Amino acid sequence: MVKAIIFDFQGTLIENGVYPSPLRQVKNILRIDAPFSDFVMRFERVMVLEQHVSLTDAFMKVCDEFHVRPRDFILEKLIGLWNKNKLLSKLYPDTAPVLADLKQEYKLVLVANIDCFNKDLVDRFKVREYFDIIQLSCDVGMLKSDEGFYDGILKELGLDAEEVLMVGDSLESDIAASKNVGMSSVLVDRHDKREYDQKIVLLADLRKYL
Repeated sequence: MVKAIIFDFQGTLIENGVYPSPLRQVKNILRIDAPFSDFVMRFERVMVLEQHVSLTDAFMKVCDEFHVRPRDFILEKLIGLWNKNKLLSKLYPDTAPVLADLKQEYKLVLVANIDCFNKDLVDRFKVREYFDIIQLSCDVGMLKSDEGFYDGILKELGLDAEEVLMVGDSLESDIAASKNVGMSSVLVDRHDKREYDQKIVLLADLRKYL
């Protein structure tokens, strides 16, 4: 029986402001020749675990990670992309109604692999009020896929992993990571392009898995 629901943030509750996704654009801009999943893991370990001084500092560290020597115009392009994505990001229309409804019956948790420059989106979109726990990678220094990321959450909830449902849009960082600790999971695939046994296109359809 599900007693608590953990939600991913970006891509699940809020929509990116640029397309293709900012991560795919960074990979293309830097001409990184690596599988996307490998790139994302290495990128996030640099970008979303630290309290960076500035976006310039953050992207210089990203370039160091991938052994890229960027020209000034490349750094400006990356920073512009990151700022544009933040500026144009928006809450999915079904997010607030679904969270308000579920909060009446379940403990709700928000988790995110998110950098220190975007963490204020939680307050900008006024979703903090729906969640009993909020855990962001840049605050705890761990990714959602890291061993131990969910330990403190489960302890604070006072629940076993089997009593918690993970809802996210990434098969790797949301679905696989939650399965590794024994949680059930639901994939949010708003464009209906991927296969998964427990999948929804609209957040409002989540109740069929509760």
